Amino acid sequence: MPRPTNTEVMDRLHAVMHGLRRHLQQALRDDADGLGPMEARCLNYFAHHDGHTQSDLVQHAGRDKAQIARLVKSLHERGLLLSRPDPADGRVLRVSPTPAGLALHRRLQQHRARFEKTLTAGLSAQERATLLALLDRLEGNLPGG
Repeated sequence: MPRPTNTEVMDRLHAVMHGLRRHLQQALRDDADGLGPMEARCLNYFAHHDGHTQSDLVQHAGRDKAQIARLVKSLHERGLLLSRPDPADGRVLRVSPTPAGLALHRRLQQHRARFEKTLTAGLSAQERATLLALLDRLEGNLPGG
């Protein structure tokens, strides 16, 4: 049996993340009509944060303002997002997914749920709860976390 290294946890997390990313990219190729990974993340954000602004997404994602503007514009052009003026301040645009955007988001979430089921197959409810608690602790240890 190989000896553990100082990076064993990192290596395992990387392998899991790489597998997840590979699976999700395949799902995008198969079921998202050419949507890119960043566009999918943008759609996911607004599906979970209906009515937030592009600035909210910039802050959440830590991405460049121009990059977020391009992503939102692309999703508008595809008919997956729409923007409306904020009733209190017409200069602010509130972004929401369209019905087509929500339908696509649901399909992508189904891919994620199926993959999670595959990934956690054989874990008891207690083991799954322990895994989630440990991942929460790891996330809390992240710089800025």
